[in-house]
Amino acid sequence: MSLLLCRQEHVKRPYFMEAMGVHLYSSQELSYVIYNHPLLVLEGFVDERLLTFLREELNQGFLALKLERWMKNGDNPDEALLIILQECDYYSMSEVGRFRQMTASLRKKHPADFKRMKADELFSLRQYGRAVELYQELLAYPPGEYVDDLFFAKIWNNLGSCYGRMFQTEKAFEAFENSYRKMEQDEVLERLYHLSRIDERLVLSDELAGEITEQKKKTWNQRMEKAREKARGAEQMKELEALFHQDPVKRLEGEAELVYRWKQEYRNMA
Repeated sequence: MSLLLCRQEHVKRPYFMEAMGVHLYSSQELSYVIYNHPLLVLEGFVDERLLTFLREELNQGFLALKLERWMKNGDNPDEALLIILQECDYYSMSEVGRFRQMTASLRKKHPADFKRMKADELFSLRQYGRAVELYQELLAYPPGEYVDDLFFAKIWNNLGSCYGRMFQTEKAFEAFENSYRKMEQDEVLERLYHLSRIDERLVLSDELAGEITEQKKKTWNQRMEKAREKARGAEQMKELEALFHQDPVKRLEGEAELVYRWKQEYRNMA
């Protein structure tokens, strides 16, 4: 095990990483985001706002100057990210080399696949609203050798998952229906079945209902019950339950903090 010591950087105005919905307070955090989330920083990340943060908050005037020159020259867009990683000195040269290979590999992706991967990354970070925007853009792609029915089926399915996480069940249902029309997959049909049971406004068509056998219903109902049992033990519920065992003052403080955090998560969905 090794220990990596971080510099102390006193930041008054943190940098807001819009794509992730988080604030960055140090060059180490900036490096971490770039290295671990390249899909979110390969397009338009290095701009005047970032330069101002480097110059005024992190006291990295020399780095800001190098990036400013890079912006004027219009060189390789990925080179700026490598400059930041090298100058911030948080990752080793071998790690920076791996990052170079990673970005080169991502650049070779089909544009639709690159955007799909970026949307999936946003979904994994619970940035559902931003993911929805990208999935909708992907649905406007003209069909081709790569952008085929299977691709569109996946996009509709992922879009439905986003809407489901945002509690927009009607939109989720419609998206899953479109996914199933493109590629008749049982897991998508299962999602439609569960949504129709959760929300009485959502009704399966006779055609879809006819494809669901009694055995499938039994299996899916059992799976749903297991998911509900797991949800009952979710961390948020445990956290809320723990508040009730504290004294009144601490409980009120904890409740306020918890509600604030939930509000922040909800805003990131929109």
